[in-house]
Amino acid sequence: MRIILANIMAIYRKELLSYFASPLAYAIAAVFWFVAGCFFMTILLGEINQAAIVDQQYGATVPPFDVPYRVLQGFLNVMGSFSLFILPMLSMGLYAEERKRGTLELLATSPITNWAVAVGKLLGVVTFFTAIVIPVLGYEAIALSAADTPVPPAVPLLGHLGLILLAASALSLGMFISSLTDSTVVAAIFTFVAVLLLWTIDLFGQMFGGVVGAVFGYLSLLKHYSNLVQGVLDTSSLVFFASFIVLGVFLTAQSIDAFRFQRS
Repeated sequence: MRIILANIMAIYRKELLSYFASPLAYAIAAVFWFVAGCFFMTILLGEINQAAIVDQQYGATVPPFDVPYRVLQGFLNVMGSFSLFILPMLSMGLYAEERKRGTLELLATSPITNWAVAVGKLLGVVTFFTAIVIPVLGYEAIALSAADTPVPPAVPLLGHLGLILLAASALSLGMFISSLTDSTVVAAIFTFVAVLLLWTIDLFGQMFGGVVGAVFGYLSLLKHYSNLVQGVLDTSSLVFFASFIVLGVFLTAQSIDAFRFQRS
């Protein structure tokens, strides 16, 4: 077990260093921060204006407008959707680059198990995504600290946990797709399409209804993410994301096993 953990940590450090040394990764981070800032300002000013209009029209005849909660929920919902565009670009090179450079065969035939490699790579890219999310917390902390009615701590904690779990799920799927091709562009496009399908699959469920609709609804990333963003600790959503991540790692390991079998 200690050897497996050491191998995972070695792959993790290598993968993480490659992201922090990549100009493309910094470009993705810069776009992420700029767009996130624009979204946050737009949502914040929109909710403040809406609250002012309601207060002027109805005064004390309506319940107080919970601006901090609405801002945080709206911002996290938008960030979840926006991340669907960023995550395929982060996962596209996880294995496709190894194939292109011809190093995947060395990796597949090394003493390190495919599971350890996949887990190390996934941890590396999830850590990088978490690192670019952290500065965004500054926007929220500065704006929400001025609120008269503070947001319950469980809401931002569960909301950001949901964002990281959503990212880890999408990245595990992208890692599997990246293991199937030597083209980073193809990997990014197929990952985006697959994640978008899983994001909106509950719409198809509403068309069918019944058991089929319930199954489609359960497979929706949006549904489980929305539960956590609303501050609801839903264990079925946590189990769903954990199962999705494990499935992505499993499929990736099987894909590399198949690659090694073809080469042997």
